[in-house]
Amino acid sequence: MLRDRHFWMVVAAGLFLGGLGALLAVWGNPENSGICVSCFMENSAGALGMHDNPRMQYLRPELIGFVLGAAASALLFREFRSRGGGAPLPRLVAGVFLIVGCAIFIGCPIKLFLRLAAGDLTAVAGVVGLVAGVWAGLRGLANGVEPGHPSPGVGHGGPLIPAFFLLLLVFLLVRPGFIIFSGQGSAAQHAPVPLALGAGALLGAMAQRSRFCITGSIRDAFIMGRRTPALWGVVAFLAAAVAANVAFGRFNPGLHGQPGAHPEHLWSFLGMGLVGWISVLIGGCPFRQLIKAGEGDADAGLVVVGMLIGGALVQSWGIAATAAGVSLAGKAALLAGFAAVLAACLFWRARTA
Repeated sequence: MLRDRHFWMVVAAGLFLGGLGALLAVWGNPENSGICVSCFMENSAGALGMHDNPRMQYLRPELIGFVLGAAASALLFREFRSRGGGAPLPRLVAGVFLIVGCAIFIGCPIKLFLRLAAGDLTAVAGVVGLVAGVWAGLRGLANGVEPGHPSPGVGHGGPLIPAFFLLLLVFLLVRPGFIIFSGQGSAAQHAPVPLALGAGALLGAMAQRSRFCITGSIRDAFIMGRRTPALWGVVAFLAAAVAANVAFGRFNPGLHGQPGAHPEHLWSFLGMGLVGWISVLIGGCPFRQLIKAGEGDADAGLVVVGMLIGGALVQSWGIAATAAGVSLAGKAALLAGFAAVLAACLFWRARTA
């Protein structure tokens, strides 16, 4: 395995994702949230006027970098393929519930491990939930659940999502009057645009080449055990993030007083459980969906659109958890997500005659 080029690409992607994830918080992003795809989706939805929470409105350059970096890498290495058509509308709904699950936990799978690497022990419940969700998704696939495969073809509009994020880049740089940026709260905390955009583009390109993502690594570990390079990518991610946090005095182990966390561990478990379950069924976590959308996958692009809608809904409807805990609306939305995924599994399950 050590002589395998792909192994070292995955390890490098994990190192940079963990290292830059921790450093972006040092450079200005909210503590323990150097990279959080779901939080950044909520920020970006607010910047576009899709919700009115004045503390959650900023067009995050990291998201733009992820998509455009992946698109540039795919074009450079001739891997950009316009494809789609595999249950598009269910994928859009899946994107909404991905953000619901993340909002209940307060963070995507990348932020989950960044919180853990900073000593946040409340994240352990999320890790267990994510692993359980991935296991549930794999059990579904093993029992014939099949959401549909994308087919190639220019008619699927694969370039549309990269074009949309290119437009967002113009909005970020020009800042027209209809784009809203928070002056307070977590959205007002951000790394300088060149650093955030550059880090995002680098990580997008590396993730496109290596196919590395957190949820996919757990899935591969279930299937292949220690032989999968992805597992070592996660180890590299954690090592880099812990080293950066220790070096900058940001490693604070404990259960209480952790930034961007709440004490309701059961709901943290369930939130990440829903994210893991959905991610396995649709082929990747929120970060992986952005990367796939960047390389022309229109189905992943619909998940991204769903995540943007989800980012608006969790703020507008009071679904997102806070440091005080999970709201009644949040608990109801999460249970609705589990019901929707269970129904989709029953609908998608292939039946033998």
